[in-house]
Amino acid sequence: MRFLTRLLQRLLIGAVGLVSVWLIVFVVFEAADRRLPWFLALAVTYAAAAYIILPRALRMGLKILQRKSVPSFTITGDGLPGDPVNIALVGTIQQLRAAFATLGWDEADSLGLRSSWHMIRAFVFKSPYPTAPFSTLYLFGRGQDIGFQKAIDNSPRKRHHIRFWALSLARAEETIGSVGFWLNTDRPSGEERVVWVGAGTKDTGLSLTQLTFQVTHATDSDTNAERDYIIAELSRYRVIEEVTAYRSGEVLPTERVNHYVTDGEITFANLVVVEP
Repeated sequence: MRFLTRLLQRLLIGAVGLVSVWLIVFVVFEAADRRLPWFLALAVTYAAAAYIILPRALRMGLKILQRKSVPSFTITGDGLPGDPVNIALVGTIQQLRAAFATLGWDEADSLGLRSSWHMIRAFVFKSPYPTAPFSTLYLFGRGQDIGFQKAIDNSPRKRHHIRFWALSLARAEETIGSVGFWLNTDRPSGEERVVWVGAGTKDTGLSLTQLTFQVTHATDSDTNAERDYIIAELSRYRVIEEVTAYRSGEVLPTERVNHYVTDGEITFANLVVVEP
């Protein structure tokens, strides 16, 4: 029975792949090629394939496989594993902002048309954009609540950055170490003291996403080193205390997902009140 199920899944995924190729080559490209110069036809075809057809084909493939997300990783808009979760800080939003301001990190702008255009210009002309927006990754059923970054060599293409999702302390204490901890969808309200679950990575340049070939930042695969760097900076400026390491009870292999390498360890710490 399992063999037949896998065979059927592979046949369905193969059909999805063939339909995607047919749409890209024989529908989008041929239609664009009849109406536009060849270079514009290629550009339109790439945009349709990378941002419309392939993401939907991937989501359909994941549904066919009935593959659930790995809890220790964030999820991209296409439903694939994204940046690994590697840091959790306990405190208020004011403490979180004050801590990263002390480190000299900037809070990321909200993603929108204006900030995206500003980011594109910064990429093309290599001009600084210290508060550049982040693409949206998902955890607890929602996009990140806040993010911080520090440019490397004043470049818009290279940066240390981290996204955070808020989780209520009560909910975390009830579910920590279980799948429920990661699948909780409640967003804490107000200015309460919460757990800020973070995914920190280091951008190193430009790249294309795997499978969908969307333009994005290239990232350093060693997320353990980035986690240790961020924690070391927070410790050096004395804005955290009671630093401990926690390894999720997740039984799925987490050593390598996409191009990332991670030991599955999450560093927890308490934020302290930063003196003005």
